[in-house]
Amino acid sequence: MKNSSKLSQRSKSSTYAKLSVVISAAILSSTLALTSAPVLAHLPSQVDGHLMPSLAPMLEHATPAVVSISVVGTHKVAQQNVPEAFQFFFGNKGQGPAQERAFRGLGSGVIIDSEKGYIVTNNHVIENADKIMITLKDGRQLEAKKLGSDAKSDIALLQIEPDNLRDIKLADSDKLRVGDFAVAIGSPFGLGQTVTSGIVSALGRTNLNIEHYEDFIQTDAAINSGNSGGALVNLRGELIGINTAIIGPGGGNVGIGFAIPSNMMHNLVQQIIEFGEVHRGILGVSGRSVNSEIAKAMELEVSQGGFIEQVMPDSAADEAGIKAGDVIVAMNGKAIKSFLELRAKIGSIGANKKVTLTIIRDGEEEVFTVKLKQDQSADISAASIHRMLDGAQLDNDTKNKTVIIEQVAEGSPAQMAGLQAGDIITGVNRSRIEDIAQLRDYLKGKTGVLALNIVRDNHAQYIMIR
Repeated sequence: MKNSSKLSQRSKSSTYAKLSVVISAAILSSTLALTSAPVLAHLPSQVDGHLMPSLAPMLEHATPAVVSISVVGTHKVAQQNVPEAFQFFFGNKGQGPAQERAFRGLGSGVIIDSEKGYIVTNNHVIENADKIMITLKDGRQLEAKKLGSDAKSDIALLQIEPDNLRDIKLADSDKLRVGDFAVAIGSPFGLGQTVTSGIVSALGRTNLNIEHYEDFIQTDAAINSGNSGGALVNLRGELIGINTAIIGPGGGNVGIGFAIPSNMMHNLVQQIIEFGEVHRGILGVSGRSVNSEIAKAMELEVSQGGFIEQVMPDSAADEAGIKAGDVIVAMNGKAIKSFLELRAKIGSIGANKKVTLTIIRDGEEEVFTVKLKQDQSADISAASIHRMLDGAQLDNDTKNKTVIIEQVAEGSPAQMAGLQAGDIITGVNRSRIEDIAQLRDYLKGKTGVLALNIVRDNHAQYIMIR
């Protein structure tokens, strides 16, 4: 029993000793692992049996709709370039005598209609370009045709052959909120398609002196040179904006980028599709943004909005009953923070469109419906739908379903072809033409002599163009 007891005690002591060695070895091993092995921060693929969130599935659907754009052409540049705080992604503004120089440029674009091959980008990306090449995500390269552009809002519409393309769905940018996640897709510095993420930092940014019509989305998603014209999307992969400009000396990203809202872009593009140019709507008022001084002087109960200082006679605002002293606080039910925001939103809506304006007058809220008139002073850049129509400003006569030539530039191909202001285009090669979009579609890819059926001074005749 004693021997047995001693054996048992030895066995226990031996067991304790072994356990002590094992525990000490484990502690030593853990200590060595913590002190000598490199620390690798790996996110688990699953947490509590649930997959970790990822942007990859969304991007697999969205990124094929974003393209790279390369251009060659000539443009006017200053002898001495002066750097500015606000930079376009495509060249610097300058001062001094202008000279013609050849250039090559890179940018991005977004396919918005896969069936028709429509691509939207910035005007400054393709401005003065003689040749525009599109590179799709799958590596295909296609030459693009410019359908039209608007320099004042920096939007341009291109078209490529619609062969197995993928477009992107448009979101309602009026529903964006500060803090919403945002993802920028483009081709910075010619590196190829790149994706960055951030949030919507601010909305309705104006008075930046980047464009004539400013109503920008501000984001901290990293965007750089080459992202211009690319996509800003939400977490559903829907387009919320077209990346346009950044703040940053030298053109580098410092977390402040700007995008044209998708609703503004859509309104402008639809006008280009229909008319070949932007028929900008105009309200016919002048004013300034409401601030604390104006609110106090006019005894206003609102601190934001567009204060109307003057209403032009016979303007859309005048005909609707808007008066000087009114404060516009909302358009189509969406709040208006400043006069510049109002100007930008009105400027993107086409002529003859109706808008609903909420106005504060004498402390009372009133609602007015206004039919916008066309801004005759708009500096528009129309794309020719046929080389012999260059220099002819066209418009749709929706009542008679014809196309009217409003103006013909002196010495232009259109004038040399024999076209005159006031001519009414009713058909081509005996095919009835009812609007500019139909005329563009008919002339697409046509070569040789075309017989343009026009009406001049109430007499029908044909003009041959080639």
